[in-house]
Amino acid sequence: MHRRNFIRTVSGSLFLLANDNIVRAASFNEQKVLLRFAIASDGHYGEAKTEFGTYYKSLVKSINEFHGKLPLNACVINGDIIHNEPAFMPEAAKELQQLQVPFYVTRGNHDRVTADVWQQTWNMPLNHAVVIQDQVFLLGDTSNEKGKYLPPDPDFFNENFKNYKHAKNIFIFLHITPVKWTENAVDGIDFQKLIQKQKNIKAIFNGHDHDQDNIKMLGNIPFLFDGHFGGSWGTSYRGFRVVELLDDNTMRSYIMNPDVRINEFEKR
Repeated sequence: MHRRNFIRTVSGSLFLLANDNIVRAASFNEQKVLLRFAIASDGHYGEAKTEFGTYYKSLVKSINEFHGKLPLNACVINGDIIHNEPAFMPEAAKELQQLQVPFYVTRGNHDRVTADVWQQTWNMPLNHAVVIQDQVFLLGDTSNEKGKYLPPDPDFFNENFKNYKHAKNIFIFLHITPVKWTENAVDGIDFQKLIQKQKNIKAIFNGHDHDQDNIKMLGNIPFLFDGHFGGSWGTSYRGFRVVELLDDNTMRSYIMNPDVRINEFEKR
């Protein structure tokens, strides 16, 4: 049996870390969690021949149940909330408003609405900065109302990297990954150079690639994917990612599948 598969098989007692070190599961629960949040993407509300209503209700139910056991400070829905047709946006918003935690959103290439409609629906702009538990969240736009794949807005990120240069951690949320790791990514070379100059980026989170639920590294920056919770293709399950920041500034993350914890990752 492959070593990683073996570790996953016995994940009730052992975890494989990002640096290939192995630790006992008990050690994951010994440190204080300063921040815990969930990320889900690609609900594709309104996509034909899919049970999009069921997918949304399942996600909301799973996150609320998780929150009841391990409280979340926030949730991010990282793009492709709807499937092309703007008329679906209010219906999708109504479903997400059943979440029992504060939530934030990014636009994906299938969220084909104007900036004004986005603001009116979500009460937040397409590019948005928020501080949660003293941690900085930067939510960036990577598309437009025509669904074009775009790199992140350099002006928004330059400004906020300056604004938060003394912040301990910055978490970035982008629907489309700006590194050409996958067929559906964009090659945002300028953005890649920009983020590698920053010292306080803790992680970047991507959706879009429904078949990706892993971690990819650009230098020391981890990019974490979360599969999908809706749509017609992708991983064999529909779930969401959880991230926890510990009191020693260690970040750990795992996928909820949607009730089973898989794909453990830790970065100090």
